Amino acid sequence: MSPTHAITAAQDSHEHPRVPAWMRRFVRPRGVESLPIRLNRRRIYVLPTGFGLFFALVLATMTLGGLNYNNNPALILCFLMFSVTLSALLRGYLNLSGVSLESISAIPVHAGDMQRLHLRFAADSRRLRDGLILERHGQRISFSLRDGASLDVELPQATQHRGWQAVGRMKLHSRQPLGLFEVWSWLHPDQSTLVWPAPEADPPAPPLAGGRDRPQPQRGVGDEPLSLRDYRVGDSMRHVAWKHSARLDRLLVREYEQHGGSEQILTWADLAPLSSDARAKRLTRWLLDAERQSQSTTLIMPDTRLGPGQGHSHVHACLRALALAP
Repeated sequence: MSPTHAITAAQDSHEHPRVPAWMRRFVRPRGVESLPIRLNRRRIYVLPTGFGLFFALVLATMTLGGLNYNNNPALILCFLMFSVTLSALLRGYLNLSGVSLESISAIPVHAGDMQRLHLRFAADSRRLRDGLILERHGQRISFSLRDGASLDVELPQATQHRGWQAVGRMKLHSRQPLGLFEVWSWLHPDQSTLVWPAPEADPPAPPLAGGRDRPQPQRGVGDEPLSLRDYRVGDSMRHVAWKHSARLDRLLVREYEQHGGSEQILTWADLAPLSSDARAKRLTRWLLDAERQSQSTTLIMPDTRLGPGQGHSHVHACLRALALAP
């Protein structure tokens, strides 16, 4: 079993404790699926809710009473309510039939942070699909599909470890209309999201060996204000320009002029006594600190060399290499 399948299997065992283990093997899908995933009649399940069972009991009692007393108006009312029940059952099934999960994406975050999954749903007709609920690991969000248009749904996902994290199995269900029946289906996409290493909280100073002097002025934390830029992960909140941030509705950070500096050369092999996770955390912190101080960095991994470089694209490439390091 692959690591991704092992993770999802462990998640599924705790996801729905009310479903007996012997029944799970009859529930489609039994394994992961490639996108897009389209819901059809073979994978949509329907059961009455608690309110639906109570309604059925009342309807049966009224029917028996109408038959016992030969009360035609009561029987007409019972048949009318029964037809409404069948219509609600069919409408609930049609609410999910033809819905498809088109794509899944997520912006990488550091381990321990909350990641936002962006899931795109679409339907094969212009029929209104109201009251859809997507549920995963206790997190749920409701949405509706209108006019056959696609819709992006955002679902939070907790992260714990660096590397690829499987999306896992999700439940799409609805109790519309009337709440008499619950209609549901399972979605188990073969998708994973990238999680960066968490930066070490209090690392030692990075080694200076191999660094090259850069006498020209650089932007960092110094004495003279230089400009404003967007907030980056690791920036101190003391340098946030709150007035400008409130005006533009995004976080801006003051940059100061600082003379001198050096290029940081960060080598994976130099941290050999540490475990892989500890190395990734320390190199992540050094990389973020160097970027915050506008220093050029070079990351030397066992199988690749990144840099020298600077900026978001370089940092993201380095963080990806650290996240996927064995």
